[in-house]
Amino acid sequence: MNTLKQNFGKLGKKEIIAQFNGGNITSDGGALLLHEFEKQTGIIKSFSECFTDYRDKKKVEHKVEELIAQRVYGIILGHEDLNDHDIIRADQLLATICGKEDPTGGDRKRDNDKGNALAGKSTLNRLELSLPDADKDTKYKKIVAHPARIDELFVNIFLDSYKNPPNQIILDLDATDDPTHGNQENIFYHGYYKNYCYLPLYIFCENHLLCARLRPSNIDASLGTVEELSWIVEMIRNRWPNVKIIIRGDSGFCRNEIMSWCEFNEIDFVLGLSKNNRLKKIIVEDLVEAHIMYCQTGKSSRIYNDFNYQTLSSWDKERRVISKSEYIFKGENPRFIVTSLSEEIEAQELYEEIYCARGDMENRIKEQQLDLFADRTSTSQMRANQIRLYMSSIAYTILNLFRENALKETELNNAQCGTIRNKILKIGGQIKITVRKIWIHFAENYPYIDLFITIRNNIRRLPKQFMKWHYNTS
Repeated sequence: MNTLKQNFGKLGKKEIIAQFNGGNITSDGGALLLHEFEKQTGIIKSFSECFTDYRDKKKVEHKVEELIAQRVYGIILGHEDLNDHDIIRADQLLATICGKEDPTGGDRKRDNDKGNALAGKSTLNRLELSLPDADKDTKYKKIVAHPARIDELFVNIFLDSYKNPPNQIILDLDATDDPTHGNQENIFYHGYYKNYCYLPLYIFCENHLLCARLRPSNIDASLGTVEELSWIVEMIRNRWPNVKIIIRGDSGFCRNEIMSWCEFNEIDFVLGLSKNNRLKKIIVEDLVEAHIMYCQTGKSSRIYNDFNYQTLSSWDKERRVISKSEYIFKGENPRFIVTSLSEEIEAQELYEEIYCARGDMENRIKEQQLDLFADRTSTSQMRANQIRLYMSSIAYTILNLFRENALKETELNNAQCGTIRNKILKIGGQIKITVRKIWIHFAENYPYIDLFITIRNNIRRLPKQFMKWHYNTS
C-alpha cells in the first residue's frame, strides 16, 4: 500500500484522495514579511552581535547570525523546541529568510547534510550551552552569550521605538511562574503556584519588553527589582533626561526598599497594598456605606478614599494610600494601593485609570509564554534557560514592533502574537528555485491577500534607518 496516498471517501461520485507529493511546499510563507521587516530594523543582527563566536571560521557552515535567525524565526513561527529544527532544517523558505545562499542545502560539505540548508538541534544548542568562560580552545560549545549586552539591547530597542521623547512613561513590574518538570538547576516548590517552578521578573513599558530575568522561586517576588530598575532608569534618563517615570506593580512589589529608592531617585510609584485589619478598620464606615448602596441598587458599589498611612515596622515613613471600599454579590471587597503621586490626581482616577491599567501587562506576559514559548526552560542549567528566555523575548520584541509598524491601521493592529502567526505568517506556499530567482507561489484564494499587500507596503514605507542605533560590541 502506498502510504503517501490517503483515501478520504467520496463526494458524490468523486473519490477524495490526498497525497504527499505536492512538491517543495512551506507552511510558513508569510515569514517573508518578517524577513523584510528585519532588513529595516536589524534586530536579529544586533542580537547576534551580543554573542562571541570562538569557532574556527574555516570549519563553520552556519554563522551565528544565521543560527540566531533560525532559532528566533522558529519560535515566532511556532517551532518552540530545538528538536523541531531537526525536522524543519530542510525548509527552503526558512533557509532563505535566514540568509542561506543555497536554500536547497546543495552546498553542504557532508553527504548526510545535503538537502538540509539549516542547522540541526545539536548545532543550535551551542547558543544556549556554551559556558561564559569558553574560548577558542574549548572543544565543542564556544558561542558565548553576553547577558549584559542583551539586557541593554532590549532597552535600546524600546528607546528607539519613539520618534520623540515622551513626557511620561510607566514601567510595569510583574513576576509569574514558569513551571519546571525535570532536574533543572535552582528549582523550588512555590506555595502560591503549587508547583515546582522558576519565578521570572518582567518589566514592560506599555507593550515594550525591557527586562525578562529568570530567577529561582524560593525568593520574594520583588527580589532584585531595585537592581534591575537602576540600570534601566539610568539608560532611559541618559537618552530622555526630562521624562517623568512612574513605577507600577501589584502588592508583591510594595516593599519599603523599592519605594525609598523611587523617592530618592525622583520616580513616582503606584503599587498594590495588601489589606490587613488596620487598613480595614480605617475604612469601616466606607464599607458600611457601600453595603447600604448595594442593598438599595442590587449592583456592585464602591467608594474611594485616600489617607496617610504607615505600617508598624516595615515602612520608614508615612505614604499616601488609596482605598476602594467595594461591595459585590460575594460580599465586601476592600482594595488598597500606595502611591507617591500628588493629591491633584483624585483617588478614583488614580485607582481606575492608572493602577488598574497594569492588568494589560499580564496579557503581554501570556503572549510571551503561550504564543512564544517563554516557559520552555527545560535545560539543566540556569544560564542556558535564561538564554532560552532571551530568545523568546527577542521574538516577542520583533513581533511587537511588527504589530506597531507593519500592522499599523490594519484590522490586526491590536492582535495578539498567536493571531498574527495564524493569519499572516502561516501561509502555504510552493517554492521553485531557478538559477536567478526564488519563487514563492501562494494560494490564489488566500483570504488575507489585501492585508498581506498592505503590510508589505507599510514595511517598505518605513525609513531606511528605522532603528537609529547599531549595537556596538566593542
